[in-house]
Amino acid sequence: MKNIITIFVTFHLLLFCTDCRSQDEIRLLVRGDDIGSAHAANLGCIESYRDGIMQSVEIMVPCAWFPEAVSMLRENPGLDVGVHITLTSEWDRVKWRPLTHAPSITDEDGYFYPVIWPGGQFPEEQALRSQQWKLEEIEAEMRAQIELARKYIPRISHLSCHMGCSGWDEAVGEVYRRLAVEYGLDIPSGETKLERFPLAEKGETLEERVANFIGGLNKLEPGHTYLFVEHPAVASPEMEAVGHPGYEDVNEDRDLVRRMFTSEAVKKVIEERRIRLISYADLVQ
Repeated sequence: MKNIITIFVTFHLLLFCTDCRSQDEIRLLVRGDDIGSAHAANLGCIESYRDGIMQSVEIMVPCAWFPEAVSMLRENPGLDVGVHITLTSEWDRVKWRPLTHAPSITDEDGYFYPVIWPGGQFPEEQALRSQQWKLEEIEAEMRAQIELARKYIPRISHLSCHMGCSGWDEAVGEVYRRLAVEYGLDIPSGETKLERFPLAEKGETLEERVANFIGGLNKLEPGHTYLFVEHPAVASPEMEAVGHPGYEDVNEDRDLVRRMFTSEAVKKVIEERRIRLISYADLVQ
């Protein structure tokens, strides 16, 4: 009887201590978007995971470099993966098409529209929201992207949206949420309590970006879970050709993200502050 009581007390003490540690723990989810969109993005995302702080990556299924991304992800089974639902194609010199027959959400050439909302350099006729879109075509395309991703990457853990694909109409958002539940990819934000990473500004140089990111790391508070989202890639002629009005420095910008994610100075601060790097998969365990 004495041994049973000892085991019982020890077990509950362990539970109590674990709970205390979780309340004092700083957790940070570093997410890289757009793997599959370009060879340079694939390389940058994998390097940001292997040699850096990124723990989750979002795959764009309709894009040309999806097959290579699948192969790379198979070689890196510890990298958490989400389906980055894609209904737009923003770049000027490279375009993406839907997996399904979806004429109500594509332009006259069969490509996704550049943006969801009009504004800036994108007029009304280039915005998906302004078209005579059909909800059933949007649902079919979302479903096709999820199923193709799951076919080749069974460990898919969650969904995310490229350029606000679910936040522009209540009915579209409902379809998105329903599919997430149907496929077991829903991560309720109210339970995860993700907070935005406190980054005042990005910075123009690598030194500025590292310093600003470290400044954000030093503001993180125990007992909170933070989310930081960016788009790593390697500088290359391929990425030099990518851009749109208002965002022409894609090549330099995304290479700086990769270099910041792999910065030794950043990793040192994370270690010193005992910040736990987590993934979306960790949130549902």
